[in-house]
Amino acid sequence: MAENQEEPSDTQNGEEQPENAEKPEEKKKELEKLPPFEIVRGERFPAFFFKFQFRNVEYSSGRNKTFLCYVVEIQGKEPGSFRGYLEDEHAAAHAEDAFFNNILPTCDPNLRYNVTWYVSSSPCAPCADRIAQVLQKNKNLRLSILVSRLFMWEEPEMQAALKKLKASGCKLKIMKPQDFEYIWQNFAEQEEGEAKAFEPWEDIQENFLYYEEKLSEVLH
Repeated sequence: MAENQEEPSDTQNGEEQPENAEKPEEKKKELEKLPPFEIVRGERFPAFFFKFQFRNVEYSSGRNKTFLCYVVEIQGKEPGSFRGYLEDEHAAAHAEDAFFNNILPTCDPNLRYNVTWYVSSSPCAPCADRIAQVLQKNKNLRLSILVSRLFMWEEPEMQAALKKLKASGCKLKIMKPQDFEYIWQNFAEQEEGEAKAFEPWEDIQENFLYYEEKLSEVLH
């Protein structure tokens, strides 16, 4: 694999602009008319989103969303747990940031929180900073992040961000085939209410090993 950076599908890499292309001022006015993107949250998402967004591919063109599935286990006098997912458009708040704003805005110092995320790609640098700050502030919070793909891992800024996550106590791992199966069974919406067996794609194991090697190179 020679390339694994996120590439938005609407970019025009190296392509000439047509003569009738919109001017920057016109484009800005058009964007201002659009409603703001919102964070989507729920318990399950359509199966076709899983098959596209979570695939651990080499080229991630068109995958401009972040899907974050979470499992929160609370330990204390009244233990409990809950789960769900968040989805963003990379245009407003990112899913990682939204988790701490909307799902777990505060941590009771008398409780212990074990949180597991299953994310379609690793956090960007600003989100990594936010995660590190939250973990440093809340010593009773343990966070494990399992990612399908590494986001722009070749960039020095992103490598520093991944190292910062590790230093903050966050456990960062690449998803194994059985992790994808777990998401399929617990977060993907099955058609007609019937649970169907997870069907791994052809290169799922190969891509897992590739990203695992690259993550190890960055963190060690």
